[in-house]
Amino acid sequence: MRVVAFMLLSCCGYRSVFPSDERPDVGHDEVVHPNAIAETHSHILDLDIHSGKDNRCQDIFRCQEGISKLRHDNRSRKQRLEEVKPMMSELQEQLTNHQHQIQALETQNGEIVGVNWTLDQSLRSLELRRSETVMLLHVHATLLNEMKKQLVNMSATVQTINHNTGCNTHVIKTTQPPELGMQHTRTPDQMSFCPSDCATLFKNGVRSSGVYVIALSPGVTTPVYCDMETEGGGWTVFQRRRDGTLSFNRRWSEYREGFGEARAEHWLGNTALHLLSNRRHCSLRIELTDWADTRRHAQYHTFRVEDEERRFRLRVSAFSGSVSDSFGSYHDGQPFSTPDTGHLCSEVHHAGWWYNQCFHANLNGVYYKGGRYSLKASNSLGPDGIVWFSWKNSDFYSLKAVTMMIRPQDFRP
Repeated sequence: MRVVAFMLLSCCGYRSVFPSDERPDVGHDEVVHPNAIAETHSHILDLDIHSGKDNRCQDIFRCQEGISKLRHDNRSRKQRLEEVKPMMSELQEQLTNHQHQIQALETQNGEIVGVNWTLDQSLRSLELRRSETVMLLHVHATLLNEMKKQLVNMSATVQTINHNTGCNTHVIKTTQPPELGMQHTRTPDQMSFCPSDCATLFKNGVRSSGVYVIALSPGVTTPVYCDMETEGGGWTVFQRRRDGTLSFNRRWSEYREGFGEARAEHWLGNTALHLLSNRRHCSLRIELTDWADTRRHAQYHTFRVEDEERRFRLRVSAFSGSVSDSFGSYHDGQPFSTPDTGHLCSEVHHAGWWYNQCFHANLNGVYYKGGRYSLKASNSLGPDGIVWFSWKNSDFYSLKAVTMMIRPQDFRP
């Protein structure tokens, strides 16, 4: 029986019923020995005989087709496996990336937790500061209320002082004599503070020239003329000559206290001039006008008058101007003198002045209309007119108008 089966298989050229892939002990490329195939099929035939069933392949060609199909399916599965491998690698790479992202997120989460803790601490600090601020605001409100009360009391005190000293500033007259040709406008009738000079008035908004009351010292006030136009304004006038209606041949006490009216010819007073020029560093400006209405000026950066004990000694320097200097260079450092003090120059020149031996400038001298004068015509022992020697290089030409005024050195319009 076995011989017959083998002969049939050999005759048909059949090597094995099972493909090499189905045999665990035979590889795809191994050569199968015919005896092995015969034994295998013999074993199969024996199984079929012993089982009593005929399970032999009825059609050898159909069995070969099944084997070929199995091989084809096997190759397809291998091909699909090869196709899946790149996808698996890509998925593995994505998985790795996701793991890294998870680690980064975990790190960020840790940082966020730290930031949240910092923000929480900052919030607590801000709440503490807010509490402190609320407390400070309460303290400030209390202080403001106290200051308001003090301000009310101070206002009442100031009103009392104003009432007792006449310190309220008001305009006495704002128009100026036609000789100077200056035009002015009116200012308010009352000011609510006590200015110390015309520069203070200017800085507080007063821009119109006129006569104002200023405080020379606590409880001491005086009217002065304020020039708010010349060279930026803020000038306090202490001497004015313009028409000869007022004699300047006066005694020591009159020059000390002052004479005339601030809106016309006047001398403010040596005591007032001392107070004004010593409370701050001051400059002096002298405006000069001749009978041809030619105007020039002399300005001195430093000007000061000492007290009566030092006989109102003059300190003046640093000249500039549109006329040659006839005042500072010759009269600086001289004491003030008047005819009644026994000073020869004051007696001969009929004025109070800072005489040297005797003058290059004599701005408080006798007013001679027309300018020219002579000793014979004036019946005088020496030149005594309103003289600025360098104007005409002469002691016998008397000027038409003179204004002397001061303001602080640090004044800025």
